[in-house]
Amino acid sequence: MNRYRHAALFLCLSAVWGTAFMVTKVGLQTAPPALLAALRFDIATVLLFGYVALRGVQWRPRGTDWYPLVTGGALIIGVHHALLFAGQQYVTSAVAAVLLGLIPVVTPALTRLTATGERLSSLGVLGVLVGFAGVVVIADPDPAGLTVDALGVGLVLASALAFALGAVLTYGRAPSLSVPAEQAWMMAIGSVTLHVASVALGEPVPTVWPVEAVAALVYLAVVAGIGGFVLYFVLLDALGPIEVSLLEYVIPVFAALTGWLALGESLSASTVAGFALIFAGFLLVKGRALRGELRRWDGRDGVVSGDD
Repeated sequence: MNRYRHAALFLCLSAVWGTAFMVTKVGLQTAPPALLAALRFDIATVLLFGYVALRGVQWRPRGTDWYPLVTGGALIIGVHHALLFAGQQYVTSAVAAVLLGLIPVVTPALTRLTATGERLSSLGVLGVLVGFAGVVVIADPDPAGLTVDALGVGLVLASALAFALGAVLTYGRAPSLSVPAEQAWMMAIGSVTLHVASVALGEPVPTVWPVEAVAALVYLAVVAGIGGFVLYFVLLDALGPIEVSLLEYVIPVFAALTGWLALGESLSASTVAGFALIFAGFLLVKGRALRGELRRWDGRDGVVSGDD
């Protein structure tokens, strides 16, 4: 039953975060990137703390809770979204979503570098290199110099690295708080990080907000923010950072579809080719684990555990 529950949550989160790329593009037409992300998490923080207060559960972090809260808030929410929203000013929803597909490729390398467990084989190293080759294909750099598209690719790539590092550093260090309280604190810390970035960048504050921009902000805060990150950390605790990072291979489908339907964005051949290389890199990195999973599904390993 846990398998089917995790699969349903996985697909739901993919749809929520996939559509968020298109919605972000709408919001960026009115607000600068770091400010838009900061306001998104301002709203989400207030709503989550209100929910925690109504439930009457423990909301004050203990001493050992601060490490995962600060790390997750600063990296997964703050740095990741500042770079991602900035990058989305220059690339399509599909390209941004596809580039985040590098997360499952680099996560095993980061787990090794941070001594959290996974050792990369020679095939794994090759997989990381193939994944980065996919990024180069997507960027399609101009030999005469960096193009605007390449700048966007670089920003989104940096956001993927920040997200993967945050997931690795917070995995196995769950705070003693409930998931809503944990998320409220992470979003509060991430929001502060984003406001500091916005001020440091000298971003202007819009005086007029069109209806569609307000709707985009509410969707990003409530649906993709609260709903999405609660689902993400539930899956992270259940599956671990490598397995849950497979989200990045389903999200681009929803991002490309909604970007095409709502914004008329197209999917270039280089984006498709780059995605294929990134996915091939993932298969090289995680081929052994995938074969083991297939054997369990076939029942060749005996009794299947209810938890992945």
